[in-house]
Formats: sequence, structure tokens, C-alpha cells
Amino acid sequence: QVQLVESGGGLVQPGGSLRLSCAASGLTLEYYHVAWFRQAPGKEREGVSCMSGTDGSTHYADSVKGRFTISRDNTKKMVYLQMNSLKPEDTAVYYCAAERTVQAMCVMIHGGAFGSWGQGTQVTVSS
Repeated sequence: QVQLVESGGGLVQPGGSLRLSCAASGLTLEYYHVAWFRQAPGKEREGVSCMSGTDGSTHYADSVKGRFTISRDNTKKMVYLQMNSLKPEDTAVYYCAAERTVQAMCVMIHGGAFGSWGQGTQVTVSS
């Protein structure tokens, strides 16, 4: 069974950086799209970033483009989200997700397309 476990969240000041990690198991990661989503209190879940398992292309929400970078290490079965220039509006629970490339489209970062999810890690950006 696929398992995803996020880590690396915490409290950071505006303008600071965090690197989130997602440890995957029960899958061959190179055959999966991987994505990050977030959900702030009282708001709907938002797609943050996706990396294609087909061609390695990356996609980002407009709100994080230029500040966040998704990456992966298929050998270590790890997915990362480097977050720079953090803003208070980035405060949310961040979730890692994965889905087989034949079952999902990466470009839209649509949560309904992803079947495997982590438990989430809290990111708080505050002065």
C-alpha cells in the first residue's frame, strides 16, 4: 500500500525559507506524478505544485510561482518542496500526494486526480 509521510513544517518569519519532505513507500516513484497541496483554516484545498512522472516537468500555482520549487529523488523515494520568500498567506497544512502517470494529469494540480495522500505538515509564517 502506498504511504506518504510529510515532514519539515514549522514556524518561520516572513521572508524566510522552509524545505518540506515527503517520504514515499509502497510504490515505484518514477512511475508517479507527485504534488503538493495546502489548506489554510476556513479555505478550500489549493494545488501548490506538481512534478510529472512522465517527463519531469513542473507546474506551480500562480501564488507560489518563482518562490517554491518541487523536486524528487526517485531512488530515495523522496519528494521535496523548497519554499522561499515565505509570506503569511502561505500559512497552511501542506500535503504530499501521488498518482500513477496513466491516471492523472499534472498540469492542473487537481486534488481529485490524486489517490494517495500524506497526513500533512503545518507551516506557519508569522512575525
